Amino acid sequence: MRSLHPGYFALVMATGIVSIAMSNHDVHWLSVAMLWLAAGEYAILVVLTIWRAIAFRPALREDFADPRRAFGFFTFVAATDVVGTRLVSDGHRSAAIVLLVVGALAWLVLGYTVPWTAVLSITSRPVLDRANGTWFIWVVASQSIAVLAAALEPGTSSGRRELALLSVFCWAVGVFLYAAAGIFVAARMLLYDLRPEDLTPPYWVAMGATAITVVAGARIVQMADAPMVAATRGLIAGTSVVFWAFGTWLIPPLVAAGVWRHALRKVPLRYEAPLWSIIFPLGMYGVGGHFLGQADRLPIVEAIGANESWFALAAWTITFVAMLTHLARRLSGRSAPATPRAPVPGTPS
Repeated sequence: MRSLHPGYFALVMATGIVSIAMSNHDVHWLSVAMLWLAAGEYAILVVLTIWRAIAFRPALREDFADPRRAFGFFTFVAATDVVGTRLVSDGHRSAAIVLLVVGALAWLVLGYTVPWTAVLSITSRPVLDRANGTWFIWVVASQSIAVLAAALEPGTSSGRRELALLSVFCWAVGVFLYAAAGIFVAARMLLYDLRPEDLTPPYWVAMGATAITVVAGARIVQMADAPMVAATRGLIAGTSVVFWAFGTWLIPPLVAAGVWRHALRKVPLRYEAPLWSIIFPLGMYGVGGHFLGQADRLPIVEAIGANESWFALAAWTITFVAMLTHLARRLSGRSAPATPRAPVPGTPS
């Protein structure tokens, strides 16, 4: 419990987005089953996180002060909104509105807390050498609010303009955050040695962030006319296509980095919580292609997304089985517990 990864809500994100992908494919029974599973995962992780905050508060503070892990807390925001988005498609609007409020409040609190505790208040410099793919999760959290607000807007009798404003606002903030995170992570890779151990699975979030930006943009484009949407529809539609193209371009180098890390440099490939940071981008890329293809009438993009969703389902299944095997070994005592992490330099021990 002490070493519970702050980014473990990526498990819920991955399960929820694959559920949405299966719903788009009209595999309703599987989609509903994965929705219930995602809801169960979400509830369990909320309880475990609260338990950890009470029983292992120093470890939690340590994570907030670690630039390599702190941005993982944004997975709670994204998981909340992904589950809410899936609930909207089944007509559970009241529950989705509650989740939107929870996600938006958590986004605001974490959005001002995490950069301060993990970056600005660290006394040791430079902090840039600890930037990694988890920094893109802030982008995903912002865009997840935009997606849920856009999903709720069409069937809302009152508050449609407010939902449209919230959706466009979070989409725009997410775009700027992507540019900032991209600059910091690229500078870290260019200025400091990059070891195989440094190329962790969360680097895939760089692609996942483009994909969820595409989904948010496509959902905004499909909204009914509202002042904020009318003013930005053309810009958002064009930018979404650009993000889809860049996200597609990112996939080969991310695959090559994995081959270099595991096949050439012999880093063992075993289950770890950050692996879910690969599954979510795969699922989101498929969903992004589906919505962008429909919104902008791009049948090729829609077909690519539809086919890729099955790869995401296969990857989710393999990772889920690996997780269950890992947990069974831990509970039976056949696997050693995680080694406690040393405090981050420059922070109180």
